[in-house]
Amino acid sequence: MEKQKSVTIKETLFMDLVKYFLVNVREDEDRIRLELQKKLDVLVKRELYTKYKTAKSATEREAARQEYLEKVGMPKDFRW
Repeated sequence: MEKQKSVTIKETLFMDLVKYFLVNVREDEDRIRLELQKKLDVLVKRELYTKYKTAKSATEREAARQEYLEKVGMPKDFRW
């Protein structure tokens, strides 16, 4: 069984989620969506970077590096 990773979120996001799910306060829904999307983007970028750093072959490493650079918005003409 694979060990589960922990994810850290801002306290304000946590409180918004508590209000949303436990108290049924729906007014912060757009902000919750935005903050969760930002967190997901950070997690994806970190996973791509880790994949790039730990790839077994040079081909896999380069593919992961290009995917990471694409995700962070690095222009193609600025890459080496």
